[in-house]
Amino acid sequence: MEQEAINRVDIFKYAKETFDTEPEYLWKKFPKYAVLRYKSNSKWYAVIMDIPKQKLGLSGEEKVDILVVKCDPIMIGSLLQNKGYLPAYHMNKDRWITILLNGLVPKDEIFNLLTLSFDLIKNAK
Repeated sequence: MEQEAINRVDIFKYAKETFDTEPEYLWKKFPKYAVLRYKSNSKWYAVIMDIPKQKLGLSGEEKVDILVVKCDPIMIGSLLQNKGYLPAYHMNKDRWITILLNGLVPKDEIFNLLTLSFDLIKNAK
């Protein structure tokens, strides 16, 4: 059952309120790609991109917003069994996962995974 789709504005608001981080737009060629990073060590904990569906192995020509977050490797296999989750796009597939921002994954679940990603980055050496 589809939920109300979460969007990048919701994610950026959550990141600001929860982690005091703002999106960074690093690539002129990809103006909608945004990175969220932990301030103390400058490591990324999330990337939001708009990607053509076919690059993700999905049908359709249009672009879809995705969120790529760091994840506990033990959880990745289970998450990939659910709709709305894909292997990490352009990141280490053993430690990152892609979430479609199209309503398939509940907002609270996305926020929990964003928090997990932040915590994994924050505690990284």
